[in-house]
Amino acid sequence: MPTTRLAKILMTLALGLFAFMVTFNNVTDYGSNFAFVQHVLSMDTTFPGNAAMYRAVTTPALWHGAYLLIIAGEALTCALLLRGAFAMWRARRAASADFARAKQAMVAGALVGFGVWFFGFMVVGGEWFLMWQSRTWNGQDAAFKFYMAILGVLVFVNQPDPEL
Repeated sequence: MPTTRLAKILMTLALGLFAFMVTFNNVTDYGSNFAFVQHVLSMDTTFPGNAAMYRAVTTPALWHGAYLLIIAGEALTCALLLRGAFAMWRARRAASADFARAKQAMVAGALVGFGVWFFGFMVVGGEWFLMWQSRTWNGQDAAFKFYMAILGVLVFVNQPDPEL
């Protein structure tokens, strides 16, 4: 088995385990990151008097709904990435076309993960709810690290594989 195939499998597995840990932490310590979602959505730590406060969501049920949606996205990311890693493992000695087909769950997992951490945290949280204005509840740097790791692995995994 070529080292590049093994690297693609292990890097995908690592991303899947990362998404598992994020999901696990959010489920087992619900309150810690729920506070993050609550403050971002309520915009209570943005610049005083900003003109976008009409966007604030101050309904606790909507905070929980948003947080559950985030957790579901993280869990789906985990499941798809792990499925992709195991599919690639099973196809590790197969023809390059078969190995390429085995990458599809990984691609789907990367897409969902990108959706959570780029669209969810950067677009929705960062720009719509102005998370960037908060000194305490700004998750943009962490989200950037997550989605850039996902994109880096996605680009590597999608490089063509030569025949064995």
